[in-house]
Amino acid sequence: AHDRGASIGPTAFSAHTSQATARALALYRFPCCITMGRGGSASNSGSGALEARTDFFWDTSDEPHASRRKAILKAHPEVNKLMGPEWTSKYLCLFLLVIPQIVLSIVTVNLSWPAYVAVAWVFGATITQALFLAIHELAHNLFFKKPLHNKLFAMVANFPIGIPYCVPFRGYHLEHHKFQGVDGIDTDIPSRAEAHLIKGPISKTIWCCCQILTYALRPMFIKAQDLTKFHLLNWAVQLSFDGLVFYLFGWRPLFYFVFTILLAGGLHPCAGHFISEHYVFPHLDATQETYSYYGWLNLLTWNVGYHNEHHDFPYVPWSRLPALKRAAPEFYDNLAVCDSWIGVIYDYIVRPEIGPFNRVKRKAPQVYNNLKVD
Repeated sequence: AHDRGASIGPTAFSAHTSQATARALALYRFPCCITMGRGGSASNSGSGALEARTDFFWDTSDEPHASRRKAILKAHPEVNKLMGPEWTSKYLCLFLLVIPQIVLSIVTVNLSWPAYVAVAWVFGATITQALFLAIHELAHNLFFKKPLHNKLFAMVANFPIGIPYCVPFRGYHLEHHKFQGVDGIDTDIPSRAEAHLIKGPISKTIWCCCQILTYALRPMFIKAQDLTKFHLLNWAVQLSFDGLVFYLFGWRPLFYFVFTILLAGGLHPCAGHFISEHYVFPHLDATQETYSYYGWLNLLTWNVGYHNEHHDFPYVPWSRLPALKRAAPEFYDNLAVCDSWIGVIYDYIVRPEIGPFNRVKRKAPQVYNNLKVD
């Protein structure tokens, strides 16, 4: 059961089918970037009022991915063959992301500020976002067969980010999958304090510019992790790399790493996935809870846009997610999808009825304290 609240016409999400489009067009107030899949329809309470939510969507049912995964495997057992590491990923990450980003951090030091910012935003931030998502793949053990090898290579992918984060990210992200939406466990969801503070276009714009900081800091206030040897190793390896860079090239490459983090997690097209993945837009049914994006920016982001597919099958690597969608069209073609990451950022900022409260939450299970995620 969901507390859906008021429901308005679509903006970031619209309709593929002509009937659904006709219904949705009557409700438009802003440009559209979220669409309904084939057979889908937009929901509308008929209120027409643009009102901000004052609470999350509270759900008493299980998250939708486990049941869909079970149904897909029953209908399409061949999907099992799509699971397992992608052997090319480590080479793509090293030679297209890690090394180029380190080189850029060095060769940009003498550029004028306008040129520096342009290179950092267009190339640096795009690479940093791809590094975030490479570490995301590694968190699911999708580069190598052995978890240890994935953990260690994640520290290599972490080098041009400058701040040791791959180990804590792994723990928090796997809990996000296992306990999606669970209050006090899924730290992907904004805190209640954030939701009350971030209401108007100005505060939303500031939040979008700094959302990578909230993603980094929020978990420490909601659910601190136990310190492990891998946390210590992550810090030791990263600080050693940073120290070597500082010794050889000075502080400017390190500034570049941090600057591109802020750009990558701010007003950047690829950062739209942070909003599009799980925010429930007002005209949509909150029971879907996760939304995919099938646009060309997936080429730069390890297909993270295939987010329903990823949550249904987290052990299918980025390269096989399109094949998963093709293998089970009856499960995916009727779902709402995001058509534009840029559009979803715009909608989030300008639409008063969209904000941090537009997320699905669940009460924490009593058995959680006895469970571990690795």
